[in-house]
Amino acid sequence: MPIPEFNWIPMVAALAYATIGLVIFGLAFIVVDRLTPYHLWKEIVDEKNTALAIVVGAVAIGISVIVSAAIR
Repeated sequence: MPIPEFNWIPMVAALAYATIGLVIFGLAFIVVDRLTPYHLWKEIVDEKNTALAIVVGAVAIGISVIVSAAIR
């Protein structure tokens, strides 16, 4: 029984798209962080602002969905 050859092209393409998606997501999240009038990390961690954490999480999911749809 011969072993079939492994096709590397789909794996390389998937890794390239994943990398592009992560870079775009990171840049979009930095833009969101810069547009807010306060430091997000300080508000969420130090001030324990749960509502802001939920909103930032929802924004992150929204950006992820948009980037995923754009790449696909």
